[in-house]
Amino acid sequence: MSSEGATESRNTAAADDVAHLLVRCLRAEGVEYVFGIPGEENIRFVDALSGSGIRYVLVRHEQAASFMAEIYGRLTGRAGVCSATLGPGAINLLLGSADATTNSAPMVALAAQGSLRRTHKESHQVIDLVSMFAPVTQWAARVECPDAVPEMTRKAFKIAQSERPGAVFLAVPEDIEAERPGGQPAPLQIDTVHADAPSLTQIARAVEVLTTARRPVVLAGHGAARARATAALVRFAERLNIPVATTFHGKGVFPDDHPNALGAVGFMRHDYGNFGFDTADVVICVGYEIQEFDPAKINPDADKRIVHVHRFPSEVDAHYPVAVGIEGDLSQALDALASALPEGFTYDSESSVKIRTLLDEELAYGRDSDAFPLVPQRVVSDVRTALDRHDIVLADTGAGKMWMSRLYPTYEPDTCLVSNGLSTMGFALPGAIAAKLARPDRRVLAMMGDGSFLMNSQEIETAVREHIPLIVLVLVDEEYGLITWKMELELGRHSHTRFTNPDLVAYAESFGARGYRVESADQLLPTLRRALEDEGVSVIACPVDYSENLRLTDRLGSLGGPF
Repeated sequence: MSSEGATESRNTAAADDVAHLLVRCLRAEGVEYVFGIPGEENIRFVDALSGSGIRYVLVRHEQAASFMAEIYGRLTGRAGVCSATLGPGAINLLLGSADATTNSAPMVALAAQGSLRRTHKESHQVIDLVSMFAPVTQWAARVECPDAVPEMTRKAFKIAQSERPGAVFLAVPEDIEAERPGGQPAPLQIDTVHADAPSLTQIARAVEVLTTARRPVVLAGHGAARARATAALVRFAERLNIPVATTFHGKGVFPDDHPNALGAVGFMRHDYGNFGFDTADVVICVGYEIQEFDPAKINPDADKRIVHVHRFPSEVDAHYPVAVGIEGDLSQALDALASALPEGFTYDSESSVKIRTLLDEELAYGRDSDAFPLVPQRVVSDVRTALDRHDIVLADTGAGKMWMSRLYPTYEPDTCLVSNGLSTMGFALPGAIAAKLARPDRRVLAMMGDGSFLMNSQEIETAVREHIPLIVLVLVDEEYGLITWKMELELGRHSHTRFTNPDLVAYAESFGARGYRVESADQLLPTLRRALEDEGVSVIACPVDYSENLRLTDRLGSLGGPF
């Protein structure tokens, strides 16, 4: 046989192995990207991706790959995919998998595993990955025969993308990856299940609750954002003249410039938006999930009646007594509920005006402050001014997240992203890479404290190499500011939270990115605008004064209410 014929024979055989079958299944699921690092045990899978139409995004740490898959899934509703080798590579996917599950983001994590001939015993790099991933995923399994690949892949994506979405983990042993399945297995057909219309009986029960309510309020959560229920929420609020608050994950699903907007709740203290709940007797929770925000913060005495509107039943909690549960499509449920109420029936809502005024006053204070280092309110104000309504900002966990979540005006869902299920640090930079790939028409900014930035800063190289334009705004205070804030509040002192940084501008430039250093309050906004006009990767180091943290909690503690 000629050398050309031998090569063709090998390629034909390879195209029939499990690695190529798995890639065909991923293509059938509509996968566009796989984020990961190859290993010795999954070289066939990585090789099979070449020329498949799926873009393999090589990252610098598997944890970053898992965050990329999570954010891609969160923005598209289609499971993001990350890949790693066995052992330490797979373990590095664990954090992003847990983050995706607790943040209700669809994601499929794929990892290699040692061959089936040695997984039953102590063996090099082999640990029980399925047992490790099971508690933090919706489903975790190991592929044990080649013919199972189409079914297991379809099941993985179906589970990951169904309500409530989350992460799924599949381990592919190295010997299975190289095997050829029997027959001619093919990807399975994808059948989309649509949400049911709400029960008319439950709608009638909810009407009874609402017609006797004096001061109801709506709390819209992440499920409302996933369901794209903005238009229905606006119709419902305007029909009944009812105030609407959101969770941090629900930010933007009800526009913050709407007259009925209360802003976001979820801060560690009794914030402005909470006053809208103090006198409420009924809370209509639309797409709210308890993991987003402790219901005790808005229903401390467990005396408010809850109308739970979601695709699935609520978690059981003493402070979340569900009077009526409406399961089904959220928009249909809200419209049906509004239509079933008596003609002309509305409420008298006044609290939203006062609450919006207080939030506007904070932003105005920031906008007018020339203090340096910058006050966090100035940072929030300048970021809002620099970005368009539909641009995306990812606020990493820390003090900056608290200021952004409570104060940043948001007008569309999934344009201000935080991790509020697991509250993970370090997700924003890798997440910004995925956000730009998922939404190439949007400008993307990652806002990170200097503590979280250095957890995954290596992904600057990924963004530069892959030509993915984005901005990283690093808030510099040389400490874990949120922990300092908490320690000062609870203990009256703090310790072990201080550190030092490298020269962040030189650090960014060493990766081939642009580096900027803000040296006065009036430099941040023009620097942001300049970076946003650039088609490359920019890192902006901005000193921030977090003495405002304690001033905020002191002010909230002395603020009178309800309104």
